[in-house]
Amino acid sequence: MLTLTTIYADRANMSTMKRRIIRAGGWSVARRLIKPIPIVGAVCAVCLAGYDIKRKGLLRGAVHVGLDVTPVVGTCKNVLELFTGDLIPDKPNRKMRAVTPMAQKPVDIP
Repeated sequence: MLTLTTIYADRANMSTMKRRIIRAGGWSVARRLIKPIPIVGAVCAVCLAGYDIKRKGLLRGAVHVGLDVTPVVGTCKNVLELFTGDLIPDKPNRKMRAVTPMAQKPVDIP
């Protein structure tokens, strides 16, 4: 049975859900949902080409953008990426690269 309090509670839960979706990376979710649409996705891929090339490197980024712009292939690739993540990995982050430790002298134990 619907009462005023249950309707109000449902609305409060929906607004909380909307806020969570927006906070969870609204732009990245929107981009992933827009890219599979054939014409709009190709325009979106061309507009974001510089960002993808910077993030993935020249060769990987160019391949990524080329596949995204191709109508049927780009749509299939983007639908697959919705479920599996990126097929073409990003280049390693410079800050996260492993640094070899400096040679340490053994400590004399008395």
